[in-house]
Amino acid sequence: QVQLVESGGGLVQAGGSLRLSCAASGRAFGSYDMGWFRQAPGKEREFVAAITWTGGSTYYAVFAKGRFTISRDNAKNALYLQMNSLKPEDTAVYSCAAALGGRNLGNPSEYHYWGQGTQVTVSS
Repeated sequence: QVQLVESGGGLVQAGGSLRLSCAASGRAFGSYDMGWFRQAPGKEREFVAAITWTGGSTYYAVFAKGRFTISRDNAKNALYLQMNSLKPEDTAVYSCAAALGGRNLGNPSEYHYWGQGTQVTVSS
């Protein structure tokens, strides 16, 4: 029911910033909880941040807290991840995902739809 396309990834030096976007299609976008996940080479997919459908609650992985900010604009069917103070260990493919009726938004099994991902590379 929801199509997700990420953009905004790229190459940045350590300490720099990137803003990722996730464009969603579907009339019910505003009804979905949304999350960002990442997967680095040789590692499992890990939770980055999530936001409830109203935008009233946000959740962050420990590594993201204080550096990353998740937000959404339901009128524009858009999800964002502002990433500051990037570190080489942030290098990964970042994917957005949508959950309907999610309870534990840090669990990827809660999400019904996934984007293809956008590459973020942080050089030292």
